[in-house]
Amino acid sequence: MILVITPELMVPNETYFINQMFQEGLNLLHIRKPWISRNEMIEFLTQIDETFHSQLVLHTHYDLGKEFSISRFHFREIDRKEKVYKSFMKENTISTSVHNIGTYNTLDKEWEYAFISPFFPSISKKGYGLDSTIKEEIKYRNNPDVKLIALGGIDQNNIPKVFESDVDGAALLGAIWESEESLKVFKKCRNVLMS
Repeated sequence: MILVITPELMVPNETYFINQMFQEGLNLLHIRKPWISRNEMIEFLTQIDETFHSQLVLHTHYDLGKEFSISRFHFREIDRKEKVYKSFMKENTISTSVHNIGTYNTLDKEWEYAFISPFFPSISKKGYGLDSTIKEEIKYRNNPDVKLIALGGIDQNNIPKVFESDVDGAALLGAIWESEESLKVFKKCRNVLMS
């Protein structure tokens, strides 16, 4: 499974590339735009082909889910600890983020999957994840109920290493949005998964 996470700030032609990636087989798109208003989010969602709305995951403005037929919601670690997600569990799919395998192993089965990061040093946050041990910690995975998605520094060159480890998918962020050729990068990563 390959997921893409939007950049926090708007990117020129972003929704155009999102629609293209979905047409090329993108599984899920996480919309992580913490600074945009509800109206800006509505405008953003309107520009994504409604055929793909069931594959969108909201990180904010959860109330727009019903309006746009979106039933996937992502909750940060702090929101998980404060149980913000509880009212969204019924009839929805929820995901979260962790930063070590110990925390991941304690997640209950209500979570469909969890991002674990940083897998490699980050592309978009320079210097972040340089001494990460996540890749080595994966061998201690013992949670059979929650899928594990690698995040952080993943690109077309190192994605084979991701799928050689015990994870269920990869999330792309910097590799896509920091590139002049977003669609080409996505296709290369997708081809690795398909081969």
